[in-house]
Amino acid sequence: MVVRPARRNDVAMITEIYNDAVLHSTASWDLEPVSLQDRLDWFGMKMAEQWPVLVAEENGEVAGWGSFGPFRDRPGYRHTVEHSVYVRKDQQRRGIGSTLISALVSEAQRRGFHTMLGGVSADNAAGIALHKTHGFVAVARLPEVGRKFDRWLDLVLLQRLLDEDQHGRDPA
Repeated sequence: MVVRPARRNDVAMITEIYNDAVLHSTASWDLEPVSLQDRLDWFGMKMAEQWPVLVAEENGEVAGWGSFGPFRDRPGYRHTVEHSVYVRKDQQRRGIGSTLISALVSEAQRRGFHTMLGGVSADNAAGIALHKTHGFVAVARLPEVGRKFDRWLDLVLLQRLLDEDQHGRDPA
């Protein structure tokens, strides 16, 4: 498996992976699939603003993708990023999500960011556990902030301090 920057011709598979999560999971809280054009516009914005979009490729096929971008648009949040990772359904539980999170953390550290956040549905125990193995700590649970599949969803915010060694903090 190779993790590399996404290219425009990867966007169709990125869209397919994302839309599967939209339709069949609480990994995304979108309610309707996005169009290829929507995802191309998203990709263009990511490239224009120099935010990473990475893909995990195996045997010439995109098996998963991840990205990060600004947490909020106020200047005081400029040192914090929020990430997303999605893995193709038939490729899950093979370490692809873990590899992508590691790559995103490394990229955020290389760029000098201080904090990375991830928002995970509270019903996604595997996603929460995955983040914890990468030094993320659950810092908040927001009850019933989303609704999908005719039920209320809680959001767990997980945080990793990216420069914890410089501050003597233990991320675990």
